[in-house]
Amino acid sequence: MGITSTSARRRRAVPALAGAVLALLATAVTPAFAAADGSAGRSAAESERAHGATGIPLGISRLAQGPGRDVAITIDDGPDPRWTPQVLEVLRRNHVKATFCMIGTRAQKYPDLVRAIAADGHRLCDHTVDHDVTMDRKPVAYQRQQILDGKAMIEKAVPGVAVSYYRAPGGAFTPDSRAIAAASGMRPLGWSVDPKDWSRPGLPAIVAAVEGKLPRQPTVLFHDGGGDRSETVAALKEYLPWLAAQGYAFTFPARTAP
Repeated sequence: MGITSTSARRRRAVPALAGAVLALLATAVTPAFAAADGSAGRSAAESERAHGATGIPLGISRLAQGPGRDVAITIDDGPDPRWTPQVLEVLRRNHVKATFCMIGTRAQKYPDLVRAIAADGHRLCDHTVDHDVTMDRKPVAYQRQQILDGKAMIEKAVPGVAVSYYRAPGGAFTPDSRAIAAASGMRPLGWSVDPKDWSRPGLPAIVAAVEGKLPRQPTVLFHDGGGDRSETVAALKEYLPWLAAQGYAFTFPARTAP
């Protein structure tokens, strides 16, 4: 009887001890993990103030800046040694300044093209390290690494030139990615017109999409990387003079307006 009773007490003690150990580990580990991704001990209001200190809203910019008939041209997924110079030449010929959303590894590989873009007066946008379209489903620490390392790769190519925007791959923003970008001085950047030139639907389809009913102060999405961009170059040659003839002024995406 004594042996049986002692064994029973031991069996009851094991789960209790295990629960206590797990509880201790939870309180010890959870704050450390949260601190690593920047959220430990910070309320939502405190986070808003931290991002607001940069003057950059967390909201996604989809409007061209300016008071009236303005349009912002944005170029994604480069730089590319074949297509970026051709896009730059078309922009130069039409006196257009655009915003180039660059992939960090490509900026690292082709720093001369990054410098050429900046030298022509275009604005720079961080499009992450390697354009992982699933990053919105990844941990916050991974999102931070993709955003901040991508920005650093672009900045290394052109020291002293601001990276003013952040565009999520595929437009898949998260509240965390927007907050990380804004806290780093980059406005989350979307678009309001997407001709899907990346899919190579043909020049007439691209032109029809961008010359259709335009929203107010549109931000238009094009690509200079990620594949054959001959249709994009051809569309820009046709589209930019058409916009000018319609009375549009070329500007950049809104950075600080709501």
